[in-house]
Amino acid sequence: MNKVLFFAHLRDAVGEESLTLKAAGKTVSDLKIELTAIYNLPKMDTVMTAINEEFASNDEVINDGDVIAFIPPVSGG
Repeated sequence: MNKVLFFAHLRDAVGEESLTLKAAGKTVSDLKIELTAIYNLPKMDTVMTAINEEFASNDEVINDGDVIAFIPPVSGG
């Protein structure tokens, strides 16, 4: 099982801070596509992903027990 964390507008769209689901064997891109279809997530193509607190590319494969975080770009001043 994997814990998936959502930040900013993604948390609002999902309605939860985190989910626990089976993502092992999928790529980050696969998981983004799956979650977008279920939760209608906006702008996932611009979202940064971290696996176990280290930034990961869309082609990185998720292992059992990994913690995945989706972090939208932040603007401020």
